Amino acid sequence: MLNMSYSELPMLKVEMKDHILWISLNNPASSNSITYEIIESLVTTLRKAESDPSIRVTVLTGEGKNFCSGGDLKNMQNKSEMFAGEGNELRKRYEQGIQQISKAMEAFSKPIIAMVNGAASGAGCDIACMCDIRIGTENTRFFESFVKLGLVPGDGGTFFLQRVVGFAKAMELTLTGREVRSEEALQIGLLNKLVSRDNLKAEVEAMAVQIASLPAAAVQMSKKAVKISYQHDLNVSLDLLAAYQGISQRTHDHFEALTAISENRKPTFEGR
Repeated sequence: MLNMSYSELPMLKVEMKDHILWISLNNPASSNSITYEIIESLVTTLRKAESDPSIRVTVLTGEGKNFCSGGDLKNMQNKSEMFAGEGNELRKRYEQGIQQISKAMEAFSKPIIAMVNGAASGAGCDIACMCDIRIGTENTRFFESFVKLGLVPGDGGTFFLQRVVGFAKAMELTLTGREVRSEEALQIGLLNKLVSRDNLKAEVEAMAVQIASLPAAAVQMSKKAVKISYQHDLNVSLDLLAAYQGISQRTHDHFEALTAISENRKPTFEGR
C-alpha cells in the first residue's frame, strides 16, 4: 500500500489519521482568505491524496474562528496578488488560480466533509459547496456575497451552489448576497448536520470514521455515480451504474460483507 507523508504546506495544515485526511486552511489572521499559497497547497494536497489508497475520507476546515472569507478585500482594493492586472489578465488569473481548486475538488473521488466552523463567505461559501457533506454549528454562516461587491462567483459558485440548494434558492442567494444563518442553512441543505460548537470536531470525526469504515471502492463509485446522475439523463446513469455494479460485485469487500452477514459478525473491509 502506498504510504505518502503530508507535511505542512504554506497556509495549510494537513494531518493524516486512521484513513482520514484533515486539511485546514491556515490564514486565520484574515479569516482564511484565499491566497495563491492556499490555492497551490490545497490543489497539490488533493492531487496527492487522490492517488493515495490509504486515504478514504477528507475533512476540510479553517483555522481560527471562520471557515473561509473568500477573496482578500485589501488585495481587491489594491489590485494586487490575485487581483492584479486588467480584464483579460484577471480572466487568466482566475482560470490558472482559484478555478484550479474547483477542478481539483470536483475531480476528487473520495468523500470530502466540510467542517464549517464559522463564516463561509464568497469563495468560502463556494468551497464548502464543493464538498460532499457540510457540518456546522450555531456560529456557521454562509454568504454568496459576490454581488454585494459588484462581482460574480468567478470560482464556479453558480455551478456548485444550485447543486446543493436547488436552482430557485441558488438564484435568490446569488442575486441578494444575503446572510444565511445556521438554522436556515440546515433547512435548505447548505448544512447536512447542525451540532454544538463544542462537539463539532467529534461529530465530524464520527461521520468520517463511519464512511471510512465502509468499502472504499463502493463509496467512491457511489459518489461519482450520484454526481453524474445529477448532471445527465437516466440512460447515462443506468449505463454507468451497470458498469460500477459489475465491478463492485467482484471486489473482496463485497464478498467480505456477504460472509460477515452469514457468520453474524461485523465485516472487516480492506478497501479492495
